[in-house]
Amino acid sequence: MKRHLDFQMSEHFKKYEQVLILLGSRQAGKTTIVKKIFPNAEYFLVDNEPIKKILETYDIETYKTIINKKAKEIIIDEIHLLDNPGRAIKILYDQMNNLRIIITGSSSFHIKNKTGESLAGRKIDYNIYPLTFSEYLNQKGIEKSLNFNILEKIIDDEKDNPKEQFYAFDIKNILDSVLVYGQYPHFIKYPNDEKYLLNFVDSLIFKDILELHLIEDKKLAKNLLKLLAFQIGNLINYSELASSLKTDQRTVKRYIEIFEQSFILFRLYPYSKRKRDEISKSAKIFFYDTGVRNALIEDFSDLNSRVDKGSLFENFIISELIKQDSYSDRGFKFYYWRTKQGSEIDVVLEKGSEIIGVEIKYKRKAINKAFKNRYSEAKVKLLTVDNFY
Repeated sequence: MKRHLDFQMSEHFKKYEQVLILLGSRQAGKTTIVKKIFPNAEYFLVDNEPIKKILETYDIETYKTIINKKAKEIIIDEIHLLDNPGRAIKILYDQMNNLRIIITGSSSFHIKNKTGESLAGRKIDYNIYPLTFSEYLNQKGIEKSLNFNILEKIIDDEKDNPKEQFYAFDIKNILDSVLVYGQYPHFIKYPNDEKYLLNFVDSLIFKDILELHLIEDKKLAKNLLKLLAFQIGNLINYSELASSLKTDQRTVKRYIEIFEQSFILFRLYPYSKRKRDEISKSAKIFFYDTGVRNALIEDFSDLNSRVDKGSLFENFIISELIKQDSYSDRGFKFYYWRTKQGSEIDVVLEKGSEIIGVEIKYKRKAINKAFKNRYSEAKVKLLTVDNFY
């Protein structure tokens, strides 16, 4: 089972001495990939209470009682469950110089906040997400190799083809399944399993967050996520959300940040050069996985009957671009663009002087020329169900 991160992770210790930290949501494949890339590493699961107690002594001599003297590599899985993950990593890194250290965690919010300056210069972070479309096809046995087709179609003019593509497999049927049930690795073996997905989402969202005491009100958090799930691709109005939930904007913003740092959702901010008629403040909300989004609103109905299929396709494409950019180290920044008069580009990619506007439409339409007229140096591309891959 190939993942885009396989090569980067296998090359890590050839380039760096620093700790390898792999961050991603529950069930995104963290444990699978670190065990595959580092098969000879000693493995410690923090969810195992005796291991947790030993690691929370923050004492190198106690650590040495469980680490084989001949060990060259160790994996510490789910380190976010420690009270002070950064302290544990710092002790290991500073006092066991010849040890290669591989860490996984589900909450970057907890790890980054608890490690802070203690790990400055001691770690390199990698993010892993639900499967990309290419990884999904590979694990389904449809394609042998991985690619960054969706991102490359946008940034490489030679690969751009706005016309309908033809494939050796039923891409629309596969896309329909992905848009409804998502791309978590589990669903390769158990496709279209609604009961599992509903239970998985409850675990994904609340197990770690509650264990880490990041939220005080589970009901409020779940209701907020449900409201956000109904609003994918829309501008976030924090005041309206707070009013609907009978809470304050500060809590809404803090919970959204926690969901974002837990790899559940992300915000897209507006692209603006401070021109008067451009929206410059309000963020849009998207989910890293459309199956998670559909489970939150408990809607697994067939795509053909859905009024939100355009929003699901837009969410899918933007999350694909973010995942592929992360894995390929392209370094683009992502925005959306909209004027107060209603002209809009669904996603804008920017890197240095390179600007690419992308319109994402379920069915083919004429490209909006307003963005190109405003930013003459930009490229503008159109992605549809017929040509996205």
